[in-house]
Amino acid sequence: MSARSLLETAAVDLQFTALRHHLLYQGTAVSHGEAASWRGSLPVLARDLADAGLGRVEVLLEHRLPLSSKRTDVVLAGVHPRTSRPSYLVVELKQWSRVTPWPDSTTLFDVDGARYRPSLHPSLQVRHYADYLRDFTLALGPARASLSGVAYLHNASDDGVAPLLASPEGIEAAPLYTGARRGRWLEFLAEHFADESGADAADLLLTSKIGPSKQLLAHAAAEIRDREQFQLLDEQEIAYRMVVEAVRRGRGASTKTAVIVTGGPGSGKSVIALSLLGQLWREGRSALHATGSRSFTQTLRKVAGHRSRETQQLFRYFNQFMDAIPNDLDVLVLDEAHRIRETSVDRYTRKEIRDRARPQIDELLAASRVPVFLLDEHQVVRPGESGTVDLIRKRAAALGIEVEHVDLNGQFRAGGSQVYVEWVLGLLGLEIVPGVGEVVHGEDDTGGAALPATWRGDDRYGLAVADSPHQLEAFLRDRLADGDSARITAGYCWPWSDPTPSGGLVPDVRIGEWSRPWNVKADRSVGDAPPSHLWATEPGGFEQVGCVYTAQGFEYDWNGLILGPDLVWRTDHWVAQREESRDPAFRGRNAVDAATFDRLIRNIYKVLLTRGMKGTVLYSTDPETQEMLRAVAPSLG
Repeated sequence: MSARSLLETAAVDLQFTALRHHLLYQGTAVSHGEAASWRGSLPVLARDLADAGLGRVEVLLEHRLPLSSKRTDVVLAGVHPRTSRPSYLVVELKQWSRVTPWPDSTTLFDVDGARYRPSLHPSLQVRHYADYLRDFTLALGPARASLSGVAYLHNASDDGVAPLLASPEGIEAAPLYTGARRGRWLEFLAEHFADESGADAADLLLTSKIGPSKQLLAHAAAEIRDREQFQLLDEQEIAYRMVVEAVRRGRGASTKTAVIVTGGPGSGKSVIALSLLGQLWREGRSALHATGSRSFTQTLRKVAGHRSRETQQLFRYFNQFMDAIPNDLDVLVLDEAHRIRETSVDRYTRKEIRDRARPQIDELLAASRVPVFLLDEHQVVRPGESGTVDLIRKRAAALGIEVEHVDLNGQFRAGGSQVYVEWVLGLLGLEIVPGVGEVVHGEDDTGGAALPATWRGDDRYGLAVADSPHQLEAFLRDRLADGDSARITAGYCWPWSDPTPSGGLVPDVRIGEWSRPWNVKADRSVGDAPPSHLWATEPGGFEQVGCVYTAQGFEYDWNGLILGPDLVWRTDHWVAQREESRDPAFRGRNAVDAATFDRLIRNIYKVLLTRGMKGTVLYSTDPETQEMLRAVAPSLG
């Protein structure tokens, strides 16, 4: 709506009610604090635009960033007074009146009543929003439109927020205006907009095609050299800066700080990891990256370390720090830390090291001055994986190590669709316990198993149920022909053969007349089939079916998932069938008890369901489960 219309409707509270209903429809709950912020800030902005003679500028409230659940406060859309081209201004509205610097930082601040503690400089925050919007919105190409960011603290005096105005990094990122500088603020607005209707510019932005996501692995090599490959937003940037500041504090000091970063699939943990690694490496710090995933580590070595043996050595495994010199590293970035195991000892461990082995968590905490743990507790899928926030905190406390924790609440995988992620949790009968971070089985008011909710749709994400694996594959091949990436995954419910003597893969995954081989077991390709660790990223991977061990940690545009007989729907609840699993990790009843198997198998399918960036197509081999899926999600047709 125009600034003039906003001013009129805000006066009678109509716009705030409509905005709350719109966000609820998108699956975003609105807190009382957010609603109060709208009432405190939007009428002020509308009045300022009117006083600047810009009542026809369009005001896009709570504009959602592409492929993300993040929202900007306001995007102003209009016509540039000099070029006559579309002009956009991302505005970060703050009702702050007083801030104090965060210790040892010029970009983090302590603000009474703020949502985050510490809070990021608002100029940096809005600069990242603007850059991210430019990266993913084709209509904002360099020759097509003007786009800038600005922070507006309308309740503040210059004295109250003096630390913000004194921050060189903040002011260089984007302008910041206080209520005391209202005259300059109105002049700034007039420099960006003419007194013309902004309706066409708003339509251009809202209907623009979204450019392809900058896939983490495709740009990892450039990321090591140039951190600007990715824009870190809000908590991502806070986590990044907290680690950088901890490193600077810890150099030459006797104190240690462990930083925990938690977040769901696609919330940006691995982007933070690479951003940190690249920045610290360029600063000459001793920093390494480690995971518990062979596929993920090998792929990073190949892509990020392309033609660079030195870069490849930056990527290690959790079990390679058994005999590391304590604090020999400045930083150890531990990606997918939920895969930390009880011990690093295996059959290849030398006896002299085995005899003095410690818990793996203790080895990782000891290896660097600043260990950084990036994890999602809901992706524990194998027996023996023990990485949790509680474990890290307890062991750090026992070792006298301070802990800082940042939670990433944005969704960047699954197209940024929070609606889809929540639907997946409901489908599998899982829910998140607030403040605990554990996945538990949901129950209804009668004590029975919670029924799956019907998919109500999200225009940013596609979901459908295929009638057969043939139809599922044909749909995904069409997406490949359109230039998207796609993969087929399945529960580990079929045998997994070695290649034939002639060098071919055995089509072990058989469903009626349809069959396909699993991905390659080994580190070398078999014909056109890539090695196991490159199944998710190399073009030839589409011709094989992947499992959780090759899909976890990766993403692709379209996800085809075949639910096997290891998890089936019976009347009104899920039944986990251990006897149908071919996974060696679950072989024998002594491997895990029934309750643990049930929890892990649901986690496995939760991981497999959240690999697609644009959409997911489902098929179950079990008739009753397939019938349930058709009842709660649309058919592929």
